[in-house]
Amino acid sequence: MKRRLIYALVIVTLLLNLAIGARIYIGSARAAGKQDAVYPNLELYADVLEKVRKEYVDGQNMTYRDLVYASLKGMVGSLDPHSEFMDVDDYQQLQDDTEGQFGGLGLVVSMKDDYVTVIAPMEDTPGYRAGILSGDRIIKIDGKSAEKTSLQDVVKQLRGDPDTQVTVTIERPSSGLVKDYTLTRAIIQMDMVKDLNGQKVFPLGTDKIGYVRITEFGDKAGDELETALNKLKAEGMKALIIDLRWNPGGLLDEAVEVCSKFLPRGQLVVTTEGRDPGQNSIRRAGGHGDELNGMPVVVLVNLGSASAAEIVTGCLQDLHRAIILGEKTFGKGSVQSIFPLDDGSALKLTTAKYYTPSHKVIHQHGITPDIEVPMSEEQEAALLLKRAPGGLESLNETNRVSIESVHDVQLERARDLLNGIMLYSERADGAEKMAAK
Repeated sequence: MKRRLIYALVIVTLLLNLAIGARIYIGSARAAGKQDAVYPNLELYADVLEKVRKEYVDGQNMTYRDLVYASLKGMVGSLDPHSEFMDVDDYQQLQDDTEGQFGGLGLVVSMKDDYVTVIAPMEDTPGYRAGILSGDRIIKIDGKSAEKTSLQDVVKQLRGDPDTQVTVTIERPSSGLVKDYTLTRAIIQMDMVKDLNGQKVFPLGTDKIGYVRITEFGDKAGDELETALNKLKAEGMKALIIDLRWNPGGLLDEAVEVCSKFLPRGQLVVTTEGRDPGQNSIRRAGGHGDELNGMPVVVLVNLGSASAAEIVTGCLQDLHRAIILGEKTFGKGSVQSIFPLDDGSALKLTTAKYYTPSHKVIHQHGITPDIEVPMSEEQEAALLLKRAPGGLESLNETNRVSIESVHDVQLERARDLLNGIMLYSERADGAEKMAAK
């Protein structure tokens, strides 16, 4: 009798639990459905919009468009640091940038750890010549805090008419240094490919190791690299160093074209993948095949190497076409699409991510070098000063001697590595010839 009573109680308890669970599930499902339903949420939005318009103390100074634009900026800006709702002026600025007609400081910036962070200073620009480094945080602009300012608004404040000034306060996380830089805006124009001396001569030393520095993947990067490679090959180049340090990226097409110079035609370079299958793409090498016929290549990278520079780095690393040396790259590997809107505004939305040939994701991960060679902050600052036009000439004799004595340890390691590879290759060839006899 007792056993039957216990069984009955257990069965009743289970039935009650099932009933309660079902009610909770149905209730939560209804709540979840309501949270994701279009019209109830639009009603909520309209209700808040109307209350702000009528009840806010300064509401009479606002238009519905002001409020809608502000809410769209907040909504899209909360998705990720690279998505943006652009009003008419912002969209026009983007179009001007595409044509290369704008005044600025030459600082490529992004959001990192909730700070506006310098990815890389572009060469031959005010920010570069001032000594601002990759990883520096912009904490003030003209004395006003940038802490709660969106990335897009920071960019807007940094840009302006050429020959106008702006004061930028930089914090350097590695040392805690906080410093004001008063800079004069300039038209940002630059050569994409340079030699070791910042020129376009491309001399070849006795070791027969060529050197090219790609400063940015603009619309002539591939053509300029082709010219440089032709000069170096004509001089008898046997190995090549490609310097992508402080290269903030640029155009995907140019990154693919650069890779094409070192790969067989048709070789996979990069893929893009997004939620919309229309955003998925496969980019392959064009051209006429490896122009260097398997010649040893080392690619130099650091924290300032981003976007298109990471696409090239990841591709050549995955396909074992180059040895990557230096420090881990920035990790910006997402695709932004522009959707123009009827009123002249536009939506810039992250729609896909880049993947290397082995399907490694670049975004927020970066590319880890095959050989890690760190540089100190002082070494990086000295190298940037040496590269800057007139940088050494601006120093007194003592400081100039001090800067000139700083070695580019990454470049030196790259040369040592290539010399070792060439020596081994020569001896291996000699051994094969002896064996053939």
